[in-house]
Amino acid sequence: MRRPHRSRRPRPLTATGAALLTAAAALAATACGAGGVDGAPGASGVRDPYFPRAGNGGYDVAHYALDLAYDPGAHHLTGTATLTARATQDLSALNLDLVGMDVEKVVVDGDPVSWHRAGQELTVRPRGEIDRGARFRVTVRYSGAPVTVTDPDGSEEGWLRTADGALALGQPTGSMTWFPGNHHPSDKATYTLAVTVPKGLRAVSSGEPAGEETEGDRTTHRWRTTEPMASYLATLAVGRYEVDRTTAAGGLPVYTAVDPDQAGASRPVLAGLPGIVAWAERTFGPYPFSSTGAIVERPGDAGYALETQNRPVFPGAPATGLVVHEIAHQWYGNSVTPATWRDMWLSEGFATYAEWLWEEDHGGDTAQRTFDALYAGGHFRDPESAEALWSFPPARPPGAAHISGVPVYQRGAMVLHKIRQTVGDGPFRALLRGWAEEHRHGNADTDDFTAYVEESAPDEDFTGIWADWLYGEGRPERP
Repeated sequence: MRRPHRSRRPRPLTATGAALLTAAAALAATACGAGGVDGAPGASGVRDPYFPRAGNGGYDVAHYALDLAYDPGAHHLTGTATLTARATQDLSALNLDLVGMDVEKVVVDGDPVSWHRAGQELTVRPRGEIDRGARFRVTVRYSGAPVTVTDPDGSEEGWLRTADGALALGQPTGSMTWFPGNHHPSDKATYTLAVTVPKGLRAVSSGEPAGEETEGDRTTHRWRTTEPMASYLATLAVGRYEVDRTTAAGGLPVYTAVDPDQAGASRPVLAGLPGIVAWAERTFGPYPFSSTGAIVERPGDAGYALETQNRPVFPGAPATGLVVHEIAHQWYGNSVTPATWRDMWLSEGFATYAEWLWEEDHGGDTAQRTFDALYAGGHFRDPESAEALWSFPPARPPGAAHISGVPVYQRGAMVLHKIRQTVGDGPFRALLRGWAEEHRHGNADTDDFTAYVEESAPDEDFTGIWADWLYGEGRPERP
């Protein structure tokens, strides 16, 4: 989720999206094809509809091992990233996405190799061809001052400096500011992190804590993520935190890290986190990961909450509805991840509808009443949002600046409610659980979802819903 937050502090170090997407990257990748081998360079981008240079072709990453050290005072990051991958074609060269930072050395399967930088592309030329199907390792040693990037919608991500450390957020492309990789949601991998910071600070990430050790005035914090994760869902928070470790139903570990400034205000809602997870399991099916939790920063450290895997990030003490939204994302968005950035409504529409269901199940407005208020224009306090609801169809945002727009969230949820009206409550609840199970730890696009719905209710006609509510322009006529 990228719901805007009112408090936003200016960031002096930024890089625009235009600077990231340079035509020189494609030329560099092509040039590396020379050298007398039969393979071809992997593509510099996977042709995402809105971020065409994001990700890379020719290989799939299975695991990232990141060894990092960060000095907040000097704003300096040192890193060694080792990617274990499988070639999906005969490769003469391959690209990694990396913004900023100084690359010092690149090694492929133990051999130092040549490399080239152009925009966000780090082009690596192995000494010999990598055969299709072969597993290989790329190690990149790098350092520098990690940057903040400004998205097409004006929000900021990447490496965000905070009062006592830093916060790394990656949706949609910010993760490439702090580690090299295949940065597109279609390539999910497992992770291990070792993060060394000044003694007295913590480094909190996705997944589960895997130990820590202090040597002199530095402490190394280790984390591991054993379920597949898209790189935009990885996070790293460095600072002073009050940490709480509890368990939810069934022994699920709950790990929360809260800025001391927000501890008192956050305590009531975070105490209810195990109950929210239990309700979500009853509604959506078994929790898809091996732990849950939250990271709460100060207001202004980020401009939005984000569903980072296992451990959503909140800018200030969150309300219950926002926690419900980000926890629902663990099923829809994190486990079942959009295949492209055009499919964002499959993440945000589901998480928004989860808020409607929570209200309905806990004595608040029914989902039908919320739907009616949206349709009539009375749901939002400001007329701009009410008008924006019908500005484009949820499955077809007009550009990269709109993938977090009001229609993706609210009209996406309205699509789900129209499906519920068509099939009935029982089959709809079964559909929610079945969709999450069908694509657990994978990727899916809008065509996958519409096909799944039609197969789940073969006697119903969804043509009007797809044409009018999912893809249609303007406000549909209401029967």
